[in-house]
Amino acid sequence: MDLGLAGKNVVVTGGSRGIGRAAALEFAREGANVAICARGEEALAATRAEIEALGGKTYAARCDVADAGSLERFLTDARDVLDGVDVLVNNPSGFGLSDDEAGWGASLNVDVMATVRATWCVVPWMAARGGGAIVNVSSIAALEASPIGSPAYAAAKAAVLTHAKSMALQLAPQRIRINAVVPGSIEFAGGVWAQVREHDRPMYDSVLATIPYGRMGTAEEVAAAIVFLASARASWISGAMLAVDGVQHKGLF
Repeated sequence: MDLGLAGKNVVVTGGSRGIGRAAALEFAREGANVAICARGEEALAATRAEIEALGGKTYAARCDVADAGSLERFLTDARDVLDGVDVLVNNPSGFGLSDDEAGWGASLNVDVMATVRATWCVVPWMAARGGGAIVNVSSIAALEASPIGSPAYAAAKAAVLTHAKSMALQLAPQRIRINAVVPGSIEFAGGVWAQVREHDRPMYDSVLATIPYGRMGTAEEVAAAIVFLASARASWISGAMLAVDGVQHKGLF
Protein backbone atom coordinates (compact mmCIF):
# COMPACT_ATOMS: atom_id res chain seq x y z
CA MET A 1 0.00 0.00 0.00
CA ASP A 2 1.37 3.39 -0.99
CA LEU A 3 0.89 5.69 1.99
CA GLY A 4 1.56 8.83 -0.01
CA LEU A 5 4.35 10.01 2.28
CA ALA A 6 7.19 10.20 -0.24
CA GLY A 7 8.64 13.70 -0.21
CA LYS A 8 6.58 14.81 2.80
CA ASN A 9 8.32 16.74 5.58
CA VAL A 10 7.92 15.12 9.00
CA VAL A 11 8.93 16.34 12.46
CA VAL A 12 9.13 13.88 15.35
CA THR A 13 9.82 15.36 18.77
CA GLY A 14 11.62 13.00 21.09
CA GLY A 15 12.78 11.02 18.09
CA SER A 16 16.03 9.41 19.22
CA ARG A 17 14.77 6.30 21.03
CA GLY A 18 11.77 4.08 21.55
CA ILE A 19 8.53 4.97 19.78
CA GLY A 20 9.87 8.26 18.44
CA ARG A 21 12.91 6.62 16.87
CA ALA A 22 10.84 3.80 15.37
CA ALA A 23 8.38 6.31 13.89
CA ALA A 24 11.14 8.49 12.44
CA LEU A 25 12.74 5.49 10.75
CA GLU A 26 9.41 4.26 9.39
CA PHE A 27 8.64 7.68 7.91
CA ALA A 28 12.08 7.66 6.28
CA ARG A 29 11.43 4.21 4.82
CA GLU A 30 8.27 5.65 3.26
CA GLY A 31 10.38 8.27 1.50
CA ALA A 32 9.69 11.22 3.81
CA ASN A 33 12.15 13.87 4.92
CA VAL A 34 12.52 13.65 8.69
CA ALA A 35 13.55 16.01 11.49
CA ILE A 36 14.03 14.78 15.05
CA CYS A 37 15.00 16.27 18.38
CA ALA A 38 16.04 14.87 21.75
CA ARG A 39 18.10 15.83 24.76
CA GLY A 40 20.73 13.07 24.51
CA GLU A 41 23.43 13.79 21.96
CA GLU A 42 24.67 10.22 21.49
CA ALA A 43 21.28 8.61 20.76
CA LEU A 44 20.31 11.59 18.60
CA ALA A 45 23.42 11.25 16.43
CA ALA A 46 22.95 7.50 16.07
CA THR A 47 19.32 7.83 14.99
CA ARG A 48 20.15 10.62 12.59
CA ALA A 49 22.70 8.35 10.91
CA GLU A 50 20.08 5.61 10.57
CA ILE A 51 17.61 8.04 8.98
CA GLU A 52 20.22 9.45 6.61
CA ALA A 53 21.04 5.93 5.43
CA LEU A 54 17.43 5.61 4.22
CA GLY A 55 17.69 8.72 2.02
CA GLY A 56 15.85 12.02 2.00
CA LYS A 57 16.60 15.20 3.91
CA THR A 58 17.37 14.84 7.60
CA TYR A 59 17.68 17.31 10.45
CA ALA A 60 18.47 16.53 14.07
CA ALA A 61 19.09 18.86 17.00
CA ARG A 62 19.27 18.80 20.76
CA CYS A 63 16.17 20.30 22.30
CA ASP A 64 14.48 20.44 25.67
CA VAL A 65 10.84 20.38 24.59
CA ALA A 66 9.76 21.61 28.02
CA ASP A 67 11.48 24.92 27.22
CA ALA A 68 9.25 26.96 24.92
CA GLY A 69 12.12 28.84 23.29
CA SER A 70 14.18 25.72 22.66
CA LEU A 71 11.19 23.94 21.12
CA GLU A 72 10.31 26.86 18.85
CA ARG A 73 13.91 27.17 17.64
CA PHE A 74 14.05 23.48 16.80
CA LEU A 75 10.74 23.53 14.92
CA THR A 76 11.67 26.67 12.99
CA ASP A 77 15.06 25.26 12.03
CA ALA A 78 13.44 21.96 11.02
CA ARG A 79 10.97 23.82 8.81
CA ASP A 80 13.78 25.76 7.16
CA VAL A 81 15.98 22.72 6.55
CA LEU A 82 13.18 20.51 5.24
CA ASP A 83 11.46 23.40 3.41
CA GLY A 84 8.15 23.06 5.25
CA VAL A 85 6.30 20.82 7.69
CA ASP A 86 3.55 18.41 6.59
CA VAL A 87 3.47 16.09 9.62
CA LEU A 88 4.13 16.59 13.33
CA VAL A 89 4.40 13.76 15.84
CA ASN A 90 4.14 14.94 19.46
CA ASN A 91 5.91 12.07 21.15
CA PRO A 92 7.95 12.90 24.30
CA SER A 93 6.91 12.16 27.85
CA GLY A 94 8.31 13.53 31.06
CA PHE A 95 7.25 10.27 32.78
CA GLY A 96 6.02 12.12 35.83
CA LEU A 97 5.38 9.00 37.88
CA SER A 98 5.45 10.63 41.29
CA ASP A 99 2.51 12.42 42.89
CA ASP A 100 4.44 15.53 43.85
CA GLU A 101 5.56 18.85 42.39
CA ALA A 102 8.30 17.18 40.33
CA GLY A 103 5.98 14.55 38.86
CA TRP A 104 3.26 17.02 37.98
CA GLY A 105 5.78 19.52 36.63
CA ALA A 106 7.38 16.97 34.33
CA SER A 107 4.03 15.69 33.07
CA LEU A 108 2.50 19.10 32.43
CA ASN A 109 5.59 20.71 30.90
CA VAL A 110 6.62 17.84 28.62
CA ASP A 111 3.54 15.76 27.85
CA VAL A 112 1.01 18.58 27.73
CA MET A 113 2.60 21.96 27.07
CA ALA A 114 5.21 20.72 24.59
CA THR A 115 2.36 19.15 22.62
CA VAL A 116 0.31 22.35 22.78
CA ARG A 117 3.20 24.64 21.88
CA ALA A 118 4.46 22.50 19.02
CA THR A 119 0.95 22.40 17.59
CA TRP A 120 0.61 26.19 17.90
CA CYS A 121 3.90 26.57 16.06
CA VAL A 122 3.33 24.29 13.07
CA VAL A 123 -0.36 24.93 12.37
CA PRO A 124 0.19 28.18 10.43
CA TRP A 125 2.88 26.49 8.34
CA MET A 126 0.64 23.53 7.56
CA ALA A 127 -2.30 25.78 6.74
CA ALA A 128 -0.15 27.71 4.28
CA ARG A 129 0.68 24.43 2.53
CA GLY A 130 -2.97 23.44 2.26
CA GLY A 131 -3.13 21.08 5.22
CA GLY A 132 -1.21 18.55 7.26
CA ALA A 133 -1.39 15.87 9.92
CA ILE A 134 -0.54 15.82 13.61
CA VAL A 135 -0.30 12.71 15.79
CA ASN A 136 -0.21 12.91 19.59
CA VAL A 137 1.23 9.99 21.53
CA SER A 138 -0.87 9.28 24.63
CA SER A 139 -1.15 6.10 26.73
CA ILE A 140 -3.75 3.66 28.00
CA ALA A 141 -2.93 5.20 31.39
CA ALA A 142 -5.24 8.01 30.23
CA LEU A 143 -8.17 5.58 30.11
CA GLU A 144 -8.01 4.00 33.55
CA ALA A 145 -7.79 4.92 37.22
CA SER A 146 -4.16 5.61 38.01
CA PRO A 147 -2.14 3.20 40.17
CA ILE A 148 -0.70 4.66 43.34
CA GLY A 149 1.94 7.26 42.54
CA SER A 150 1.20 8.13 38.91
CA PRO A 151 -1.90 10.35 38.69
CA ALA A 152 0.16 13.11 37.07
CA TYR A 153 1.20 10.87 34.17
CA ALA A 154 -2.35 9.59 33.67
CA ALA A 155 -3.86 13.08 33.80
CA ALA A 156 -1.32 14.45 31.35
CA LYS A 157 -1.93 11.65 28.88
CA ALA A 158 -5.68 12.24 29.15
CA ALA A 159 -5.06 15.90 28.34
CA VAL A 160 -3.11 14.84 25.25
CA LEU A 161 -6.19 12.90 24.11
CA THR A 162 -8.64 15.74 24.65
CA HIS A 163 -6.23 18.15 22.98
CA ALA A 164 -6.24 16.00 19.85
CA LYS A 165 -10.03 15.78 19.77
CA SER A 166 -10.58 19.49 20.33
CA MET A 167 -7.93 20.58 17.84
CA ALA A 168 -9.25 18.13 15.24
CA LEU A 169 -12.53 20.04 15.33
CA GLN A 170 -10.90 23.44 15.22
CA LEU A 171 -8.39 22.62 12.49
CA ALA A 172 -10.68 20.75 10.08
CA PRO A 173 -11.49 23.88 8.04
CA GLN A 174 -7.74 24.28 7.44
CA ARG A 175 -7.46 20.65 6.28
CA ILE A 176 -5.26 19.73 9.22
CA ARG A 177 -6.00 16.37 10.80
CA ILE A 178 -5.01 15.50 14.37
CA ASN A 179 -5.28 12.07 15.96
CA ALA A 180 -3.89 10.27 18.99
CA VAL A 181 -2.29 6.86 19.36
CA VAL A 182 -2.73 5.19 22.73
CA PRO A 183 0.02 2.66 23.39
CA GLY A 184 -0.12 0.04 26.08
CA SER A 185 3.02 -1.24 27.79
CA ILE A 186 5.79 -1.00 25.18
CA GLU A 187 9.19 -2.56 25.76
CA PHE A 188 12.41 -1.53 24.03
CA ALA A 189 16.09 -1.48 24.98
CA GLY A 190 16.75 1.15 27.61
CA GLY A 191 13.05 1.91 28.06
CA VAL A 192 10.96 1.93 31.21
CA TRP A 193 9.68 -1.64 30.87
CA ALA A 194 13.11 -3.04 30.05
CA GLN A 195 14.34 -1.46 33.27
CA VAL A 196 11.37 -2.78 35.25
CA ARG A 197 11.98 -6.28 33.89
CA GLU A 198 15.57 -6.10 35.12
CA HIS A 199 15.01 -4.46 38.49
CA ASP A 200 11.44 -5.33 39.54
CA ARG A 201 10.46 -8.62 37.98
CA PRO A 202 7.29 -9.10 40.09
CA MET A 203 5.90 -5.77 38.85
CA TYR A 204 6.86 -6.63 35.26
CA ASP A 205 5.15 -10.00 35.48
CA SER A 206 2.01 -8.52 37.03
CA VAL A 207 1.63 -6.09 34.13
CA LEU A 208 2.47 -8.77 31.58
CA ALA A 209 -0.39 -10.84 33.00
CA THR A 210 -2.85 -8.13 31.92
CA ILE A 211 -1.93 -8.54 28.24
CA PRO A 212 -3.79 -11.41 26.52
CA TYR A 213 -1.02 -11.93 23.96
CA GLY A 214 1.47 -12.73 26.71
CA ARG A 215 4.04 -10.13 25.68
CA MET A 216 4.56 -6.40 25.68
CA GLY A 217 4.29 -4.37 22.52
CA THR A 218 7.16 -3.07 20.44
CA ALA A 219 8.02 0.46 19.43
CA GLU A 220 7.74 -0.57 15.80
CA GLU A 221 4.12 -1.67 16.27
CA VAL A 222 3.19 1.76 17.62
CA ALA A 223 5.21 3.47 14.90
CA ALA A 224 3.21 1.68 12.21
CA ALA A 225 0.00 3.15 13.62
CA ILE A 226 1.51 6.64 13.81
CA VAL A 227 2.71 6.54 10.23
CA PHE A 228 -0.65 5.31 8.96
CA LEU A 229 -2.57 8.05 10.79
CA ALA A 230 -0.22 10.66 9.33
CA SER A 231 -0.61 9.34 5.81
CA ALA A 232 -2.94 10.11 2.93
CA ARG A 233 -4.55 6.70 3.47
CA ALA A 234 -6.05 8.09 6.70
CA SER A 235 -7.43 11.18 4.98
CA TRP A 236 -10.91 10.83 6.56
CA ILE A 237 -9.65 10.07 10.07
CA SER A 238 -9.36 12.99 12.47
CA GLY A 239 -10.08 13.30 16.16
CA ALA A 240 -9.62 9.55 16.56
CA MET A 241 -8.04 7.62 19.41
CA LEU A 242 -6.26 4.49 18.22
CA ALA A 243 -5.25 2.01 20.93
CA VAL A 244 -2.12 -0.01 20.19
CA ASP A 245 -2.04 -2.28 23.21
CA GLY A 246 -2.86 -5.91 22.39
CA VAL A 247 -6.14 -5.57 24.35
CA GLN A 248 -4.30 -4.64 27.52
CA HIS A 249 -6.97 -2.01 28.19
CA LYS A 250 -10.33 -3.78 28.46
CA GLY A 251 -12.79 -0.86 28.43
CA LEU A 252 -14.73 0.46 25.44
CA PHE A 253 -13.10 3.88 25.69
